Amino acid sequence: MIEADHDFRPLIVRLRNFVGDTVLSVPALRLLQQHGYRLELVGKGWARGLLEAEGWPVHVRPPRLGERVAQLRELKRRFRAEDPGFGRRSNMLLLPYAFSAALDARLAGLRAEGHAGDGRSWLLERGHPRREGRHTLVEYWELACDFLGIQAEPPQDIGLKVSDAQRELARALFAAHGVDAPRCVLICPFANGRVEFLDRSWPAFPDFVRRLHAAGRQVVIVPGPAELEGARQLYPDAIRLDGVALGVYNALLQQAGVVVANDTGPAHMAAGVGARLLSIWGPIDAARWAPWGSTVTLMRRGPGAWSSVDEVISKIDQALP
Repeated sequence: MIEADHDFRPLIVRLRNFVGDTVLSVPALRLLQQHGYRLELVGKGWARGLLEAEGWPVHVRPPRLGERVAQLRELKRRFRAEDPGFGRRSNMLLLPYAFSAALDARLAGLRAEGHAGDGRSWLLERGHPRREGRHTLVEYWELACDFLGIQAEPPQDIGLKVSDAQRELARALFAAHGVDAPRCVLICPFANGRVEFLDRSWPAFPDFVRRLHAAGRQVVIVPGPAELEGARQLYPDAIRLDGVALGVYNALLQQAGVVVANDTGPAHMAAGVGARLLSIWGPIDAARWAPWGSTVTLMRRGPGAWSSVDEVISKIDQALP
């Protein structure tokens, strides 16, 4: 591992627009860093908090084309001043599959690599194959390997970093709400949007929480800004922690006794930090999108079938006697 930042070659990496995808890309990002690249990430504003403990700079991507191109041109100008070889080799890696990501890079004069397809190969310095039947984490990992010209196996666990400061804030939040963290059940019941017109939300979640509460279990929920009213109405028995930054949310997930989650971004965060996770799945393809890690238990009966409340409570009783 190279010790000092100035020894790294700068590489701009365009992140995807979803929390789960960003967590799943962490092993690929770390692989690039281990091979001598200083990562400069471009993505959504929330990525700063999510990846804060990793130490990677995140440049917030503007909404308008002209602003996006100007941002990338400024990064290019800065890095060419630091590294004369920056403009003579591939200097940007695109994790999104979209045509627009490649167009932004080309208009900015960057030499980008990414997956071929979506009619964008002519915009790329090199287009790499998007292989079929891969888990999304493996897809990002293999793209990084193709960029580096190596072959390597992805790690068993993501190992998303959590800082000491984030852990301390999480402990203080739990204590302020009277939560016994190692024995609590932290729920992530919201799954915004649909995939392939299928709902990703476990329909039994409200009944599940009522039964846990009746059994004397502490249930904690950490709603996002758009989820506050749903949390109040659907989960009045849960201890609600509002306005939590994503980095501190990582620490809350890591310290909770058990996390129970739908197919949603916080589920990937929980798996990423090594939380004990019960991942509830119904109709969506788990082989491609399931949370990744040795601490994940996938709760699924089969395509289109959900686990029962009794089955999930049984798993919790085994984990938290």
